[in-house]
Amino acid sequence: MDPPVSLGLPLDEPTPPDDCGVCTALANERTEARARGDLSRVSDLNVEIRNHHPARRKRRRT
Repeated sequence: MDPPVSLGLPLDEPTPPDDCGVCTALANERTEARARGDLSRVSDLNVEIRNHHPARRKRRRT
């Protein structure tokens, strides 16, 4: 029998850098999606923001 699956905590919502217009636009779109209740889109936009500047990502503590 396989051991139980262990899931980590969800990632924190990314904060876009102030000097990036693309990330700012994505964050604004994320706010609008959340207001509409479209949490799937919110999640997609979080991934886009996170991946737009991969060098700026913080390493997650486990």
